[in-house]
Amino acid sequence: MKPLYLFLFILVLSCKTETPHTHDTPEQKVSLSKTHIDPRQGYSEAVVVEANGIKTIYISGQVGEGEDFEAQFRDAIAKLQKTLKNSGASFTDVVKYSTFVVDYQPEYLDTFRAVRKELLGDSDMPASTLVGVATLGAPTWGVEIEAIAVVKD
Repeated sequence: MKPLYLFLFILVLSCKTETPHTHDTPEQKVSLSKTHIDPRQGYSEAVVVEANGIKTIYISGQVGEGEDFEAQFRDAIAKLQKTLKNSGASFTDVVKYSTFVVDYQPEYLDTFRAVRKELLGDSDMPASTLVGVATLGAPTWGVEIEAIAVVKD
């Protein structure tokens, strides 16, 4: 019976316990806050998350209205810019945006690039994704743009 006790004693001693790293020291505390911009039924147009002097802004899909792809794309960009402004940012703060187009056709790409360059410029552009989709949230919606922006206070 004694060898079993000895084995258990050695096993317990060999189990080393480490103190987990915490970030509770004054110089490492993270101050985090969220602000909801233009709350709607079931969502906000944007949510601003602030932590240690950095604001990250998550912008809901901005839907364009108009008679064709170009008009809807222009309107979606205008709404994106308005929501950025309401969130304390501009397009130069955007680090990623995604554009969703219903029934995307390759000939839209030239219009997409020309309008984007005209309205948003073409240098120091954020990461971007262009996705063709079957449908969006409502039958009249043809273009939707969502974005993430980062701003230093």
